[in-house]
Amino acid sequence: MTAAEVPADAATGKAAAAISRKPRRGASNDGTTRVSRTVRYVLLLLFLLFVLIPVYVVVIGSFKTASDTTAAAQWNLPETWTIEPWRKAWDVLQPYMVRSLLLAVPAAIISSLIGSANGFVLARWRFPGANIVFAFILFGMFIPYQAVMLPLRTTFQELDVTRGVPTLIIAHVIYGIPICTLIFRNYYATVVPHEVIEAARVDGAGLIQTYLRIILPISISGFVVTLIWQFTSVWNDFLFALFLTQQNNGPVTLGLAALAGGQKVDYAASMAGALITSLPTLLVYIVLGRWFIGGLMAGALKG
Repeated sequence: MTAAEVPADAATGKAAAAISRKPRRGASNDGTTRVSRTVRYVLLLLFLLFVLIPVYVVVIGSFKTASDTTAAAQWNLPETWTIEPWRKAWDVLQPYMVRSLLLAVPAAIISSLIGSANGFVLARWRFPGANIVFAFILFGMFIPYQAVMLPLRTTFQELDVTRGVPTLIIAHVIYGIPICTLIFRNYYATVVPHEVIEAARVDGAGLIQTYLRIILPISISGFVVTLIWQFTSVWNDFLFALFLTQQNNGPVTLGLAALAGGQKVDYAASMAGALITSLPTLLVYIVLGRWFIGGLMAGALKG
């Protein structure tokens, strides 16, 4: 062994010892990641329990008899399982639910179509003052229902619009246009390139042809978002229904209030009615939910 080789071996040994003493970042990062994942799952589990506890009380309460629905026994399983509360709730709510479907479906579709047309014009078919028009449309989102309820009712009376489903459709369509316009404007600004609109103009397509033949076929995700949003808002609305309809021609929220009202409240039937009332919106989310997040994200990237 030469003299030159000895220092080299010694240096190699020192380097190896230094590497062995150096903490491994991968193991530390793995431990931190595992802890953070555990904490996240624990928090999610706690939030899930927080949400499911009221659902548990409502579900088991809907199968109880009148004698079982007490505050002391609200956490207990029914001593006698019965579906009589469901029968009673369905008998009361059935006509109201039909009217709510006749209300929510047209209102959601009409407001979505108007919002889609507005969003396309404001995002891709620009005109002088478009930003000002858009600001005025958005201003409608911030007007509280309570501030316009009495003037709106007076206006419908002067126009001789029949109180009931037609009145509510008009009100919900008008109030749904701002949010639908906002969603579709951001959606088209993100999804539809300028080149597509320019190519359509070069081919001789006008505003209506471009919208019907090019824009509508690629607007499925945006329509899913607005349809779910509007259907849920219209279905759950109570204030408009209270001021613009009556018990004999109102939506399901009025029926649920009638079911839960009175001197002697049937809590089991009220809980069953609450579950029956929530089923349509739940079904809408189940059927269209996989497109909902995609549509929201497509319209959230650019505004």
